[in-house]
Amino acid sequence: MTLDLLIVACGLGQLAVLIASAMVPVRLRWKEAFAPLPRLHRQMYWVYGGYVVLAIVAFAIISLLNAGELAAGGLLARSVCAYVAVFWGVRCALQGVFDVREHLTTWWLKAGYHALTMLFVGFTLVYGYAALRPAAW
Repeated sequence: MTLDLLIVACGLGQLAVLIASAMVPVRLRWKEAFAPLPRLHRQMYWVYGGYVVLAIVAFAIISLLNAGELAAGGLLARSVCAYVAVFWGVRCALQGVFDVREHLTTWWLKAGYHALTMLFVGFTLVYGYAALRPAAW
């Protein structure tokens, strides 16, 4: 598989991550959990979440529409790929910090959690490779 196809696959994978993201507020009962917080804190939490979703959407669209350019390895392409790799690398590291056990109550939630972890690792590796690979001559 060529790098541009891997980047397209990552773009599709990032869209799939949004399905899980959409489940988070419901599964974690954000409405009830955040009710005791001041209104501004609740609003900020939703805004931060929205920015993360927007970033993932942007990564997916950029990857799907510009896979060839990202794989070609120009300075801007490498810079974008480095940023996306760091974004997903940090998210991957957070998998080891989050205590999600009480929320993984069914086999499909556990399977989904592990699938997400594999996607995060894959995104980090593909974009990291695209950012750091030796220049083609």
